[in-house]
Amino acid sequence: MKLHFTKMQGLGNDFVVIDGIRQTVALESAQIRRLADRRFGIGCDQILLAEASQRADADFRYRIFNADGGEVEQCGNGARCFARFVHDQGLTNKNGLWIETLAGLLQLHLLPDHRVRVDMGRPRLEPSDAPFIATERALRYPIAVDGMELEIGVASMGNPHAVLMVNDVDQAPVARLGALLERHERFPQRVNVGFMQIIAPDHIRLRVFERGAGETLACGSGACAAVVVGRLWGQLSPNVRVELPGGALEIHWAGEGESVLMTGPATTIFEGWIEL
Repeated sequence: MKLHFTKMQGLGNDFVVIDGIRQTVALESAQIRRLADRRFGIGCDQILLAEASQRADADFRYRIFNADGGEVEQCGNGARCFARFVHDQGLTNKNGLWIETLAGLLQLHLLPDHRVRVDMGRPRLEPSDAPFIATERALRYPIAVDGMELEIGVASMGNPHAVLMVNDVDQAPVARLGALLERHERFPQRVNVGFMQIIAPDHIRLRVFERGAGETLACGSGACAAVVVGRLWGQLSPNVRVELPGGALEIHWAGEGESVLMTGPATTIFEGWIEL
């Protein structure tokens, strides 16, 4: 199978984007892992597949595969790249798009400054939404990890997130604690783990250990989840600049019952063909 692909990135979170509308695509897990391999394939954090939607209220179907071959529900940085991709490839001329995902419908807007705004929907805050094993909803959950008792916030942005407060993200044990929390028994479907340092009510620094990918340079849904948790903890304002290793996102959340809005860049790096 010979596939045409586009390599894209959003704040260093990189993707192989594939047009499944104008070419026939049937990817197996081993092929996805090869595409994502940085030595034997193209190299990326995730593979994004554009497909025609069967829903009357959606313009496209957006599928996301982690580097380990598993399909996941949501990726905010990927959503911005997806919007840029379908527009630049001539698949649509709309600046406002509705996209079908495993997590439901996403609304995307291409802005005049070439950034993309994503309506990520309302965060889901019940433990069962993640899912996370807890007796009831709480602002903070104690969790035992490697002999330590930590406190986390939990939110679903269509995919599960745990958020920890740290004094300095540069010194945070992201690789060790991220891996332990990702597969913690209280997260039966694993979890993305955010390490958040609050600089000011409208400014945080964040590193994210992503489920199935490890630490990435940026995570859009993780940035949204961190702001949601920080707002629920009473420490953040509605508009927050989230500084990630790959760059900054603007996140807006007015509060419970409202959608989270994420704004940031999306860039094409190169295009090519690969034989699988």
